[in-house]
Amino acid sequence: MLLPRNALRAAFACLALAGSASCARAEVASWYGSGRRTANGERFAPDGLTAAHRALPFGTRVRVTYGGRSVVVRINDRGPFIAGRAIDLSRGAARAIGLTGVGRVHLAILG
Repeated sequence: MLLPRNALRAAFACLALAGSASCARAEVASWYGSGRRTANGERFAPDGLTAAHRALPFGTRVRVTYGGRSVVVRINDRGPFIAGRAIDLSRGAARAIGLTGVGRVHLAILG
């Protein structure tokens, strides 16, 4: 599943302004805990602080906030492949912020 062109533009524009308040946005997140390899070739670490995003470059760091708790994750995979979701967190990242299932999170691209 590909992101619409305007969503790609927004993701890269936000990356250029990394750390800016204008980059922060509310999105829907989910978590995943299985797999052998990530899209960038790393071994998948379910308890790591990583995430999957459709457009952000590998290595991008994103602060994810949910319910007053936040975690910084590194993008190392592609997804989510379900419409309406913006980011898939590793099981470890989801646990760190208390996300069980699907929830609305606040994302801030750090660079």
